[in-house]
Amino acid sequence: MSRTLATRLLFEAQKQPDAEVCGFVSARDGVPHDMHPVANIAADPARRFDMDPAGQIEALRAIRETGSEMLAIYHSHPSAPPEPSIHDLDGMGYPDALYLIISLNIKGVLEMRAWQREGETMAERQLTIMD
Repeated sequence: MSRTLATRLLFEAQKQPDAEVCGFVSARDGVPHDMHPVANIAADPARRFDMDPAGQIEALRAIRETGSEMLAIYHSHPSAPPEPSIHDLDGMGYPDALYLIISLNIKGVLEMRAWQREGETMAERQLTIMD
């Protein structure tokens, strides 16, 4: 992932430090290319994310129209580490996607980690930031 895209994702999470932000990351030829924020409509957005269905449709349409594909779903954890929660596992509507989790839980340092479903669990994937 480019440093520019990673910075944009981290900035998006910082804009709402008390709520989980969420959306998609698109790719071209398997390379992460852009982010597509989607509103979080969860009843408790500080602890969960639930993407707005109309926002999901619009974001996926925009991804498709640019000739890209949906690579990952991102969301933030305002007060938890960047690891999948039980709620994250339950709500996985895109089982083949990567899941990028951004943690705001560490003072002075943001952390983003990548995960992918393997059966009933999540396995961490290496996330490389390139200049």
